[in-house]
Amino acid sequence: MSARAMSILAGPSRELPNRRAHEVFEVQARVRPEAIAAVHGSRQITYGELNARANELARALLARGLAREGVVGVVTERNLDWLTAVLAVFKAGGVYLPIEPHFPADRIATMLSRAGARLVLTDGSGAGLRIAAAYDEGHADNDLNIPVAPDQLAYIYFTSGSTGEPKGAMCEHAGLLNHLCAKIDDLEIGVGTVVAQTAPQCFDISLWQLLAALLAGGRVVIVEQETILDARRFIDRIVAAGVNIVQVVPSYLEVLVPCLSQHPTDLRNLRYVVATGEALKKELVERWFRVQPAIKLVNAYGLTETSDDTNHEIMDRPPAGERVPLGRPVNNVRIYVVDEQLAPVPVGEPGEIVFSGVCVGRGYINDAERTARAFLPDPRRPGQRLYKSGDYGRALADGTLEFLGRRDAQVKISGFRIEIGEIENHILKLPGVRAGAVVVTEGADKNKHLVAFCSGDGPLDPGVLRDQLAQALPAYMVPAAIHWRQALPLTENGKIDRQALVALAAELAAAEQSREEPATATEQWLAAAWADVLGMPQEQIGRQDHFFDLGGTSLSALKLVIALERAVSFKDLAAHPTLAEQAALIDDRIACTT
Repeated sequence: MSARAMSILAGPSRELPNRRAHEVFEVQARVRPEAIAAVHGSRQITYGELNARANELARALLARGLAREGVVGVVTERNLDWLTAVLAVFKAGGVYLPIEPHFPADRIATMLSRAGARLVLTDGSGAGLRIAAAYDEGHADNDLNIPVAPDQLAYIYFTSGSTGEPKGAMCEHAGLLNHLCAKIDDLEIGVGTVVAQTAPQCFDISLWQLLAALLAGGRVVIVEQETILDARRFIDRIVAAGVNIVQVVPSYLEVLVPCLSQHPTDLRNLRYVVATGEALKKELVERWFRVQPAIKLVNAYGLTETSDDTNHEIMDRPPAGERVPLGRPVNNVRIYVVDEQLAPVPVGEPGEIVFSGVCVGRGYINDAERTARAFLPDPRRPGQRLYKSGDYGRALADGTLEFLGRRDAQVKISGFRIEIGEIENHILKLPGVRAGAVVVTEGADKNKHLVAFCSGDGPLDPGVLRDQLAQALPAYMVPAAIHWRQALPLTENGKIDRQALVALAAELAAAEQSREEPATATEQWLAAAWADVLGMPQEQIGRQDHFFDLGGTSLSALKLVIALERAVSFKDLAAHPTLAEQAALIDDRIACTT
């Protein structure tokens, strides 16, 4: 069979600038020093001011002993100081390690230790050296011009590992710049373009959101987390800031679409909405174009180990096929869909998605065993690395890639080999289901069981869902239990948190045996409110149940506060998460006012 018929996809070849990302920004700072580079809340900073501050901080890092490829932990909130810190680390030849201030202390310590970080930048909300105070130490603010090689390490992002231990993916400057150039080209970012920065620091998409506009003479607007948690405020902020490009995960797009449908808004400046981090359903794409037909929707796909997004599917209408394609590879990226011997399979056949080219990172920090399993030499391109993604997909005849699920999501139950992705695909086809995930649990009988979690328009009756699945799947593939939730728990990177679902499945199984029914009138009233915002039957809620363990999110907590007419606050819900605790709190407050 000819090579042309095999699953080898290649993005366009593009010569990258002979500079690093921060040096491209420096060119923009020289050309337009008075232009606004970034905005956060009521604060804004010009290109010239941002470049000068980053230069000062870079020199402060060097004065503290930062060496080439030295790792710098950046423990800040999402603000202008964060942006300054990222640029400063790059300018000094260091490695950026993002850490969110609210992370547990043990996790922060693990990340710093595993990455070998000796310096920490903090705005005071985290632990470590407050080197940010070095702004006032009188360092020069002109460009440093420190040589930084294309293959020099740029950043480390820690992601969840299959063993439960975080793994730090290392990516180089060439991969970073290639991705930024791909975003600039494909999303038409230029002088004056406004990009919204919405992602948490620990999510690798936050980096392109922060930097891409600055390499092209545009502006980045860092949107406050409190605003993102309120869909209407978020939309108002996007409109007021004149944002042209915004990126969200599909689960958040599920919130935006009905909000825009109920409250039509003139989004004349918005040109692209980029969805990433989860599988994008065709049905959601169809609903998007019904409410916003003039705004393009982009399905972006990539992994932290491949310098972020490697594929863009840019849509001005819903796709013709059953699934939303992942799109074609971006510039300088090659993708193979391979069998277990790493040989490309024929076009249309399923296989593992493997990456080659400048996008492929260096491996996992201080983890040679994991690195050796996932990062290999490319036998077809001497000197290039391969990354085995563990994702399962197929190449289509039109040159696009289609996602089928995780290759390692294959389980064996009662002798049957089962692909979890296949069950999930059928669940997502059920009427009213917006999101779904299947996990494997071990019951009291020590046997493995399939347990499904769903969310969407519902709540829908689990028995009905099982009957519908039984019409499409053999009996051994129909989950033993289906639980309905308002929303599924997500990881820090915005993906469905399967480990949390496994734990939740175990808790629900135990709760079935020991659930205490709501006893007082307040508990019963509160249980009804919980059921409404969580999208689950009231009879499944007990007085010792935990709001967030039942699938509660920041968004649903805010809805509950409103539903209870602010009888409790958001902080109250966090401090008193069980139904009994919240009911007692409400009763105490009523008693104090009578």
